[in-house]
Amino acid sequence: MTRVLIIGYVWPEPRSSAAGSHMMGLIHCFRQQGWQITFASPAAISPHMEDLQALDIPAVSIALNCSSFDEFVGDLQPDIVLFDRFMMEEQFGWRVEKHCPNALRMLDTEDLHSLRNARHQALKQQREMTRQDLLSEMAQREVAAIYRCDLTLIISDYEKQLLETEFGVSPDLLLHLPFMLDSSKLEQPRPAFEERQHFVTIGNFRHAPNWDAVLQLKQLWPKIRKQLPDAELHVYGAYPPKKATDLHQPKSGFLVKGWAEDANEVVRDARVMLAPLRFGAGIKGKLVEAMLNGTPSVTTPIGAEAMYGELPWNGLIANDDTGFINGAVELYQNPELWQQSQQNGDSIIQQRYPAQPLQTKLLARIETLRNRLAAHRLNNFTGAMLRHHHQRSTQFMSQWIETKTKLAELSGDAD
Repeated sequence: MTRVLIIGYVWPEPRSSAAGSHMMGLIHCFRQQGWQITFASPAAISPHMEDLQALDIPAVSIALNCSSFDEFVGDLQPDIVLFDRFMMEEQFGWRVEKHCPNALRMLDTEDLHSLRNARHQALKQQREMTRQDLLSEMAQREVAAIYRCDLTLIISDYEKQLLETEFGVSPDLLLHLPFMLDSSKLEQPRPAFEERQHFVTIGNFRHAPNWDAVLQLKQLWPKIRKQLPDAELHVYGAYPPKKATDLHQPKSGFLVKGWAEDANEVVRDARVMLAPLRFGAGIKGKLVEAMLNGTPSVTTPIGAEAMYGELPWNGLIANDDTGFINGAVELYQNPELWQQSQQNGDSIIQQRYPAQPLQTKLLARIETLRNRLAAHRLNNFTGAMLRHHHQRSTQFMSQWIETKTKLAELSGDAD
């Protein structure tokens, strides 16, 4: 039986974030093959995490900079190790290679953190992103992790192309794998245009692009509300901080709802999804969720990036505030445009996110790599070189931290 170890940056929360949904898609794909899965993470247990035990998946807490992981992974001897985000590869990749050298090492980026960070830095300075922003220390770390792995899953075809052209990463090391969705959900009954009301936005408040989008909506909403005095904007998301709940203003129709027990229900009941994203990366779970529930959306080029290919968008894409405001009003009032947008969303889901073909592509790539792993690694000299130096530096740093911690504990006991 194939044994899979997933090392999570956080525990999967499919009802809180797109990353959590994507991770559960991978888990369900592996479970369908009858593979034995173990999920390990150094993160604290979260209230909204998936019940992994109910899926017969052991949930193991692991420690950073601690040799206890060596014994754990050595005993487990996984055939495949999936690192959730590059930071987990940095922490545990050298330990996995040392104790399970024949395990296939995969990285799930979720999105390119370095791209998101570069866009954020440029936005803070109110300018366009430059190549210098992109070629940052974070990019060096992230791309190095990609080279050190046997295969990296890239959710955005834009980001896959960026890695190949800007950073010279071989296509042999990358696999474009967006959300794997069950398109049969599109056949479920959905409220018609006349049966829906209000606007909605949703997203984990801990994710910086989402919080920035809420602040944008706070500025844009008065102008939308002026033209649609009976409309409301319902703002949903996990982990709302006080600064978010303080924005709640029922008199102006700006309602901060916080956690949604059923995200599909609140999105399905709304007439239009609003997502004025000014920075970010990957593909946006809230916009996929809108399409699955037949809810047209108004977003930005960043929001729609890599999501629809050559197909028409599920609503409107605005390049500035005026376009966003006018687009929101137009889509909310125009049933013909709304219905066409809904159909566009259905086509995007069916053509770009079908679960079965994407799962087949992933599994075929894994099988090919496992059958020719030695040759594959031989062709990745850059990765071998980076692993050699990374193992030395990371190993010594980790051992130094572990030793320092133990000495501090001993000193405390002595006191």
